[in-house]
Amino acid sequence: MPRVISALLPDLAPWRASVDFRRLWKAGLISNFGSFLTLVALPVQLKDLTESTAAVGAIGAVELLPLIVCGLYGGALADALDKRRLILWTEAGQGLLSALLLLNSLLPGPAIWPLYAVAALSSALGAVQRPALDSLWPRIVAHDDMPAAASLNSLRWTVGGVAGPALAGVVVACAGLGWAYAADVLTFAVSLAYIVRIAASPAAHEAAKPSLRAIAEGARYAWSRKELLGTYVVDLAAMSLAMPLAVLPFLADELHADWALGLMYASIPAGALLVSLTSGWASRVHRHGLMVALAAAGWGLSIAAVGVTRDVWLVLLLLTVGGGFDMVSGIFRSAMWNQTIPDELRGRLAGIELLSYSVGPQLGQVRAGGLAAWTGLRTSVACGGLACAGAVGLLALCLPGLMTYDARTNEHAVRMRERRAEAAPAKA
Repeated sequence: MPRVISALLPDLAPWRASVDFRRLWKAGLISNFGSFLTLVALPVQLKDLTESTAAVGAIGAVELLPLIVCGLYGGALADALDKRRLILWTEAGQGLLSALLLLNSLLPGPAIWPLYAVAALSSALGAVQRPALDSLWPRIVAHDDMPAAASLNSLRWTVGGVAGPALAGVVVACAGLGWAYAADVLTFAVSLAYIVRIAASPAAHEAAKPSLRAIAEGARYAWSRKELLGTYVVDLAAMSLAMPLAVLPFLADELHADWALGLMYASIPAGALLVSLTSGWASRVHRHGLMVALAAAGWGLSIAAVGVTRDVWLVLLLLTVGGGFDMVSGIFRSAMWNQTIPDELRGRLAGIELLSYSVGPQLGQVRAGGLAAWTGLRTSVACGGLACAGAVGLLALCLPGLMTYDARTNEHAVRMRERRAEAAPAKA
């Protein structure tokens, strides 16, 4: 039994080996906690001010264009600039935006337009920051520890994702929106204190200057790698067709369970947390592409079941199961990316990855809110989940490179393993 438990627990090798990994992990945990508070507070405030599913779903629309533009250019910046400095300044900017939400919430009559403006600007800053973060991890973690690092990063995200929304539901209901925004501002301040202590991470000598040509070079590389392309489109389909977050406040109303709204937002991260806490098995799986596809289909079927369920506790369970499937997909997508992409292209490919896993949820909010206003809440959720499962099945048939990917034999994974091994003696 102790051996079984040990095999399931997360692999802590990256945590033990790298002090910068520990600092970045702690910073992300703290800021994610606050961000999830705002994730609940912002749509709740819009719902209270507008009583419109379309208005809440429009958050995804205003976030979409900044995410696309800044994600691609942010990837080029991450390759050309010091990654730590880029992370530091964007984190500070996010904190200032949360402070603006706090100030607006304290007005006698809070305005609606600042909510959309802050959502758009926050999306832009997050899109610039994320490629720098994603391209920094492979520099501070050993090649063979990438799946373990992906699991630990997922654990960091899910801890905040469970605690943040659950607490936000209580804080918003009992103390008001302002307290949720204030806590978010505080968490950004603490995370900055960790980030400033991380070692500098300058651009690689081979890195291109940020430009449209550099972005196009990254896009061409991604297109040439059909297994990578598969991870992008599978996740995009899963999130754009089945993400239900925009309509959760209305689902709670329909179930006469306003008390459960925070738990609904926390359920998807809770499922992800359960997978992260028992992710020791992930390091022993090598067919990463197959796992990505199976998990994405499981996510869609779980959300489809939410759409036809009338019991609030079963809804919470199904959202938790869906979150677990999504995390399995995320762990193996991250492992494929980090184990096969050259360092000089890592930022630009991280920008493309950002679009695949971030544009999808924004489109999903627009789809869920708009379709709910047109056809009804239940139809929007159930049809989206079924469409996700069907799309993933079709993509699996069209992308054999994704389904046959094996980390032990893939030429790009082997090449990167050899490059890291050659670089290790030089660093020593």
